[in-house]
Amino acid sequence: MSTTSTVPGLPSPAPAARLREALLAGDFTADGLLDLLGPSAYAALARSETVPALRATRGDTVLSTLIRLFLLQRPVTRERAAEALPLAECLAEGWLAEDGEEIRATADIRPFGGPDEQDWFIVSDLGCAVGGAGGADGQTEQVVLGVGGASTTLAGITVRTPVSAALDLGTGSGIQALHAAQHATRVTATDLNPRALAFTRLTLALSAAPEAELREGSLFEPVGEERYDLIVSNPPFVISPGARLTYRDGGMGGDDLCRTLVQQAGARLKDGGYAQFLANWQHVDGEEWQERLRSWVPRGCDAWIVQREVQDVTQYAELWLRDSGDHRGDPERYARRYEEWLDEFEARGTRAVGFGWITLRKSGSDRPSVVIEEWPHPVEQPLGPAVAAHFARQDYLRTHDDAALLAEHFVLAAEVTQEQVGTPGEEHPEHVVLRQNRGMRRATKVDTVGAGFAGACDGTLSAGRILDAIAQLVEEDPVLLRDRTPQAIRLLVEEGFLEPVRAGAGPV
Repeated sequence: MSTTSTVPGLPSPAPAARLREALLAGDFTADGLLDLLGPSAYAALARSETVPALRATRGDTVLSTLIRLFLLQRPVTRERAAEALPLAECLAEGWLAEDGEEIRATADIRPFGGPDEQDWFIVSDLGCAVGGAGGADGQTEQVVLGVGGASTTLAGITVRTPVSAALDLGTGSGIQALHAAQHATRVTATDLNPRALAFTRLTLALSAAPEAELREGSLFEPVGEERYDLIVSNPPFVISPGARLTYRDGGMGGDDLCRTLVQQAGARLKDGGYAQFLANWQHVDGEEWQERLRSWVPRGCDAWIVQREVQDVTQYAELWLRDSGDHRGDPERYARRYEEWLDEFEARGTRAVGFGWITLRKSGSDRPSVVIEEWPHPVEQPLGPAVAAHFARQDYLRTHDDAALLAEHFVLAAEVTQEQVGTPGEEHPEHVVLRQNRGMRRATKVDTVGAGFAGACDGTLSAGRILDAIAQLVEEDPVLLRDRTPQAIRLLVEEGFLEPVRAGAGPV
């Protein structure tokens, strides 16, 4: 169902163009904040600490007024508000409210720098933008948060190629829809919470982005059987006993919401389309977590699943009890709720909870590639190009058997360096490490043959010819070396250390 009506109590998008003009004129941008606040106060805001920013905005500049109103939620005088904003219109349309002789904001507005230096503004509930949406303490169950670390992570890993139709499922304050609007002809945004759809409309309007089609409902119900080139979702993935907060608690048992979302996505993807999610999953006694996730992958889809973090059930419960502010309330109530979380995990045999990224690509292959790995190390964002490259390599490897690999020409990826590890003074290293300085920033240990092979890959000779030369140097039977090396070459290609060269065209 398409929803276009405004939600009572929230601002109207009508004056968005004039409000945006005023915000930009006041330098209320990501760069402007950093310039005024300085690195220390700016970083403190990301930790939900507002005192340094309050000290930095004691002046009477327009930017100080805007920061106090929309980021710090402090009232300002009518005179200062009128200097910074079209006051009468903002009051009439609900962006501002009168509080005695002072003016206060009715919504958080957070400047956000777009990928091509665009000046965007993310609109959310009061108190939920400072600190990157640090929680919902004191908020109602339908609270709409601003941009947090999870939101920016998903935006960074999403494949950004021009597409005709994109779906942002569980849009929240609209950050994923805003990104998708830059490269999709049509964007559909859904949410179970009608307030979230209203905030998405405000975010898009205030950021001067194309409108999205907004639909209310759960999971794929609002879009039926429609198919998309790109599906993105930062869903309510928290595994909790109940559904107290719409933005985080899915209302299904265990990790069923994430499983259902992933399993149903395949039928909504066009051929070659991507579906990219953040998710939590259970680590259950007597079950390998990798096999649990493998069972989620829909037929006809390749998958790349990366576990970024694991928490035991006590750490996990404490994290989300703090998120909802339960630790600040009645100690007995906190203890009861803590018990409820542990009871839920015990009943399901859950010993830990994993967090990570799930990417599907509709390949239609009868030999799908499903890569499931644990990678808690730093990566380079945006990672979208590396995600697309991963699936391109899977296509290549799927169509090249060992004999075809040996006939291919390869080059060492430009960002790869070689490290020799060993005891100081020794003539030969104990082992050699190939290390990526871009993308996933992987490192892999190789033996003498592997190091020599990688170092010789400049596109001139085929892999087989290089191995023949190495066999002669190390005095090994070239036939045996050709037999045992293709698997190692395959792994180096799969992880992006080696790139195949197409005749006359350069690396794939």
